[in-house]
Amino acid sequence: MEEKKQAKKIEKKNEKEKIDNEKEPKGKPAEAKKEVKTTEAVKDSCDDIKCPFHGKLKIRGRKFQGIVTKKFPKRIVIEFERTVFFRKYERYYKKKTRIHARLPDCLKNEINVGDYVQVQECRPLSKLIHHVVIKKIKSQNKGEKL
Repeated sequence: MEEKKQAKKIEKKNEKEKIDNEKEPKGKPAEAKKEVKTTEAVKDSCDDIKCPFHGKLKIRGRKFQGIVTKKFPKRIVIEFERTVFFRKYERYYKKKTRIHARLPDCLKNEINVGDYVQVQECRPLSKLIHHVVIKKIKSQNKGEKL
């Protein structure tokens, strides 16, 4: 009796594995499904819990790119322009948007006022902060892409 139960369990496991293998794209291993949050700029390890690379903060949602206008110890303010359609006059006008973003400890020394950075949405960290800095795109002084 026990041998039959064990044989059935093994058969069920084998069937599940076959189904899982069929769902995976051919030529790609199972690890390819997982997105790894890495960036070239992040080399140091930090003890920051609210860091998306070394801590437990999960990032999701929209990405924005903008110029750093203010820098504080744990956050930055980025600003970017967008065009809005004015229906009455059938014209577009420019509008500036400011976003407050968390600045992880591992990127603190690399990012300065005037740099062009990328931020991504995360869970609300405070009343103002709902985004976190992902990477630095351009430096203010050099204008070089990183």
